[in-house]
Amino acid sequence: MILPPERLSRFARHIILPEVGGAGQLALAQAHVVLIGCGGIGSPALQYLAAAGVGRFTLIDDDVVEDSNLQRQTVFGVADIGASKAQAAAAWVKRFDPALSVTVHQQRVTADNAAALIGQPTLVLDGCDNFATRLAVSDACVALGIPLTSAAVGRFQGQIANFAGHLPGQPCYRCYVGDAFDAQDCDTCAADGVLGAFVGMVGTFAAMHAIRIVLAQAGVGAGFDGPGLGDPQWGKLLLLDGLAPSLRPISLVKDPACKGCSE
Repeated sequence: MILPPERLSRFARHIILPEVGGAGQLALAQAHVVLIGCGGIGSPALQYLAAAGVGRFTLIDDDVVEDSNLQRQTVFGVADIGASKAQAAAAWVKRFDPALSVTVHQQRVTADNAAALIGQPTLVLDGCDNFATRLAVSDACVALGIPLTSAAVGRFQGQIANFAGHLPGQPCYRCYVGDAFDAQDCDTCAADGVLGAFVGMVGTFAAMHAIRIVLAQAGVGAGFDGPGLGDPQWGKLLLLDGLAPSLRPISLVKDPACKGCSE
């Protein structure tokens, strides 16, 4: 595959980066990202992944747009209120860049359907709002051998990490949270509040982490000053404090008793 001249012009600022280059941009064009949740995290993540030239998306969300979403879910406008989030987000992608491919699933992810909905993409980016879905997605990614970028927000605390529980010695998301959170009941933005700009920070950080995976799988982006973009940073949880502000990394370990990824 060769990028046509108009695509080379569009992504020229990427291509001149030695950590990306032509090979990295081609890898992004060939990548397929499954996005779980098109809300506060998913919206900015989708915008920046589309802007980066990711060639194919699968958008999974069973919710509809409400007026309270517009404060942080940046792909939607007033005209989208009442519409399917996944469909409205897909329409945004096609307006933004008609060259990109988008598939929509207006379904809630469960342990029973997660594997079928995810398929065999380059990676999954999970920005959903409950632990039951997150764990179902994590378990499916391990079973399918798919990398997972996970991002979450609680008030002014954000968490972002790349997981590869299917690889030897690498933890999965379930290794991190355990089994106690296999439930739908969790804190919500409606109850706790959320600042739109902070959710945007977490979403764009997640997009950056997803790009790391794409470049790492393509074998580009590493070997420069420091680890470069080609280091996916598996199992390193990044805690983002929006009030301080500060960023603190925590290295997670594989749980030998984890029912999601242990042998």
